[in-house]
Amino acid sequence: MARKGSRQVLKNLSPAQVRANPENPRLVFRQEEMESLMLSIDKHGIQVPITVFQDGDHFTLLDGERRWRCAQKLNLKSIPAIVQDRPSELENLVLMYNIHALREQWDYFTIASKLERVMALYENENAQAPNEIILSELTGLTRGAIRRCQLLIDLPERFKVMLLDELDKPKLQQRLSEDFFIEMERSLKTVVNRLPEYAPLLEEMRDVLIEKFKKGKIAAVTDFRQLSKIATAVDGLGIAQSQAKRALDKVFDSTKGTSIREAYVEAVQFEYVEKRVGRSVQSLMSFIEDVENENQRSELDDDLMKSFKQLHKVLGRILGR
Repeated sequence: MARKGSRQVLKNLSPAQVRANPENPRLVFRQEEMESLMLSIDKHGIQVPITVFQDGDHFTLLDGERRWRCAQKLNLKSIPAIVQDRPSELENLVLMYNIHALREQWDYFTIASKLERVMALYENENAQAPNEIILSELTGLTRGAIRRCQLLIDLPERFKVMLLDELDKPKLQQRLSEDFFIEMERSLKTVVNRLPEYAPLLEEMRDVLIEKFKKGKIAAVTDFRQLSKIATAVDGLGIAQSQAKRALDKVFDSTKGTSIREAYVEAVQFEYVEKRVGRSVQSLMSFIEDVENENQRSELDDDLMKSFKQLHKVLGRILGR
């Protein structure tokens, strides 16, 4: 991927002349992927040139680090390379995103690892911090992806190490995945925003949730969304704060085996269903009023009329009529 106005020259370079780009956000090179690529290169050669820029007496990679690593292991004497003009620091880092992240399924942690530096370099050059829209335009990432990255950036260091260790494993063997940490952090952020008294306990809460997930008490990463619903029920459904806190305390207590789903069902599930039914009733009433106003009763489907009669009987029992 060339920058506008950048010169490009195709050369054959010795792998020894090439250096990895220190700004490459990619942190993990999975062994099975590298072995597969190395077999392909050994059989067919390097079909797509790497992209580099000259940096003193060597060349720095912009694209093709896996191909370059394989060439070194295979002791290839030369590797095809497109040589571009040297970019600025910000251009160099932004190129990393636009070349790689849009073409490969990068891990979010990989993307997040350098996003802070993009922000710092942009602020240094432009005297103002970039917002989500600017970051999206610079990196080619969606605003949703940027928000997910921010959740990982804000993780305490020991959890970042934990995640990085997990990312070294093949995808199918990963348990504490990026999705796990993103969903957990999003839910904990909601809990703390709604109930600030939990803020000092965040570290302990993370540890408990991780342990319960490992033991299977949290069955799926999407369960964390129910944790958010418990916290938002205080304002959204008028649930007593003490009721929500009792449910959350059970989840965050390492001595109790309460799962998120169990706490959700016990504390707020009925109220959420009740609210959803209320919206459906309002929609039904609006439909019936439209039918009456437009004099369309004769056009109603027989099955629908049958359902209305059954509903009438059920409502009669509930209303005591």
